[in-house]
Amino acid sequence: MKRRDFMAAGAFAGFAGGAGIAAAQAPYWPTRPLRLVVPFPPGGLIDRMARLVGPSLAQSLGQPVVVDNKPGAGGNLGAADVARAAADGYTLLMASPPLTISPAIYKSLPYPPQQIEPVALLGRVQNVLLVNARSPIRSVAQLGESAKARPGQMNYGSNGNGTSLHLCMELYKSISGAQITHVPYRGAAGAMTALLAGEVDVMFDNLPAALPHIRAGKIRALAVAARERSRALPDVPTMLEAGVPRFDVTAWFGIAAPAGLPGGVGERLRQVLADAVATPEIAQAMQNQGAEPYLLQQAMLRQFWAEDSARWSRLASTAGIAID
Repeated sequence: MKRRDFMAAGAFAGFAGGAGIAAAQAPYWPTRPLRLVVPFPPGGLIDRMARLVGPSLAQSLGQPVVVDNKPGAGGNLGAADVARAAADGYTLLMASPPLTISPAIYKSLPYPPQQIEPVALLGRVQNVLLVNARSPIRSVAQLGESAKARPGQMNYGSNGNGTSLHLCMELYKSISGAQITHVPYRGAAGAMTALLAGEVDVMFDNLPAALPHIRAGKIRALAVAARERSRALPDVPTMLEAGVPRFDVTAWFGIAAPAGLPGGVGERLRQVLADAVATPEIAQAMQNQGAEPYLLQQAMLRQFWAEDSARWSRLASTAGIAID
């Protein structure tokens, strides 16, 4: 068994061990529909993962799960909506890196970060560095040369301030010294539209969203932002291979909730989510979109959350990233 599969199997075992306890602790829940808030517009990776997992969650819990898109402020408006909700298990958040990034870079947030707690990590996905297929830039080295030859004249798109795609480029700028201007959009789809139209020069995107455009020859992948090459793009180097040291930024997605969720509700949620991701259909659907199922036990999840927050705090401090 591969180490990755072993880790997943261990996580499933850990979740399964608490299933009977959870059922005993929360026999009353749920008795009405659940709302799953997606803090980004429809069509992006986080939205697609919500609509993939939601029906399975609904089937297991016996109640409808309504996906509610609340985009804005790099995911902060949706997060604020959930932070204000009752901690009863009926309002959930489709979580992603902005939850650990935003507290590091925003001078003021519309919600207290401690009002949201992680419930389950469901998967990871690689980010990929992209240019328009018509661009003369064909490598990361050429991108750096072009940016340094025209300081501040090139621009890059992202799906909003405080997202992993924004911080990916800021990390590249910090390491390489390139000066590239940020143009935030309300979602990844808007940023990709701008790249396809030639309105921005370069961007990072989640691999699942970018892959169809890469395969269609509309955009060019320069590198993937992970330690290992993508199985979907075996000829595309990693940022490390392309000469950018200390560059490993893997996006993630999962479920969060208002802080103070009853223990039995949280345990039952983790169990049904683990069961969903363990099904061959959902696991394969994730893999088909370039995502990797990845589950962590609760203690490991909290450690992951803390480490991810610390990493972005270091970058924000080093690179001087702050948003009013």
